[in-house]
Amino acid sequence: MHSADSLLIWQDVREQVDWAGACPLLPGPVCGERDGIADRAAASGPTRGEDRARRLGAAWQQARTDARAGRALDFARLRAWQETVLGLPRVAFRTGPAYAKGGRERYGIHADTPQRFSACMAQSRDRGLPLPARAARLYLDVAFFHPFDDGNGRAALLALGHLLATEDIVLPWVAPITVARYADDPAGAAELARVVHLLIARGPS
Repeated sequence: MHSADSLLIWQDVREQVDWAGACPLLPGPVCGERDGIADRAAASGPTRGEDRARRLGAAWQQARTDARAGRALDFARLRAWQETVLGLPRVAFRTGPAYAKGGRERYGIHADTPQRFSACMAQSRDRGLPLPARAARLYLDVAFFHPFDDGNGRAALLALGHLLATEDIVLPWVAPITVARYADDPAGAAELARVVHLLIARGPS
């Protein structure tokens, strides 16, 4: 198992990234016929199970409804989606260390970890940064804070999708976002912001 605390590493890395310069300004809203997150949920059914796929699709509809209603993301809202994702009546912030990528990354738990995570989520609403950069950073925050015992990749995708949907953007394709990302990679974090921007800029498909 990886001995370093990848969460602490990420908290340092996220301050190193030039989020403001990571990608250009947006060309405008994108909301075509194709919904990349819904498509991903549906496509996962044959390999990951139809119930799991259905729950992710339902959670994404919750997230889109919250976005249309102007409901900002906070932990309570993310937790509600995650309860749908996992099919559980109640989920909570993890209470112990978490591992990912076959043990390559270990995310520690500290007395202020939930509060730090909430502060990072709140920063996603800072309109002083390009929207794709904020969405990429939020996705990585969820991935590396790893707030839940299970399903954090799905939670990260829902968080990113919700933030974009608040600006009437629904990505037609999300596979390039969901490839493995690493906490100790500032260049990769900036690259994700550019990927999100390119997916928006290509327009509906």
